[in-house]
Amino acid sequence: MNAMITVAGLKKSYGELKVLRGVDFAVERGSIFALLGSNGAGKTTAVKILATLLKADAGQASVAGFDVATQAGDVRASVSLTGQFAAVDEILSGRENLVLVAKLRHLANPGAVADELLARFGLTDAGARRASTYSGGMRRRLDIAMSLIGDPQVIFLDEPTTGLDPEARLEVWNTVKQLAAGGTTVLLTTQYLDEAEQLADRIAILHEGRIIQNGTLGELKQLLPPAQVEYVEKQPTLEDVFLALTRKEEAA
Repeated sequence: MNAMITVAGLKKSYGELKVLRGVDFAVERGSIFALLGSNGAGKTTAVKILATLLKADAGQASVAGFDVATQAGDVRASVSLTGQFAAVDEILSGRENLVLVAKLRHLANPGAVADELLARFGLTDAGARRASTYSGGMRRRLDIAMSLIGDPQVIFLDEPTTGLDPEARLEVWNTVKQLAAGGTTVLLTTQYLDEAEQLADRIAILHEGRIIQNGTLGELKQLLPPAQVEYVEKQPTLEDVFLALTRKEEAA
């Protein structure tokens, strides 16, 4: 596998609380990889370590070929992180937000960069409006557009559709698919089973600080036998797999 992200034996504790207990996974270049888990499973902690915002207690991780512990500057130059809540300046217009980030990254012709991203994310008509007037989906699309300034090889999306209505969620899903189609490697965290099912090339189920299963949607569904309902074979859903695996871990 042509891995853009590799994680081996990653551990992190806060005092007596063990958040990550030896996490291992790899993310292929240009793919969408989902860390699926409930609140408190350790998803955000893992992403913060990969983005060099936290130091791991043990284990190794690399992003774009750079070690997150010893080559943090190179990692930060290769990635972008979009958190659970859109980090846009609501006083500025959509275009002004993009121009500001382009200037902070010392890019030539920030206005042209902003206009290209507005067009790419379907925000040209709203570019002159204050971000405070944007819908949730528009604000999240603007946030992701800001994250792409500088052409990062990897983008981390931490709970990208938290608080969004169904229509806005679909907008964000389409945006994420476009990113991967353009060659960007996407690692997203989510607690929404349908989101992982719709977007991810591979899904790792993170439960109580451990990866308890990792595979494609098809591989995960094969972990449970199909159910027979009125003589019609019913394949297990990702929800069936997730609940069966996490309940098995809790009972162990």
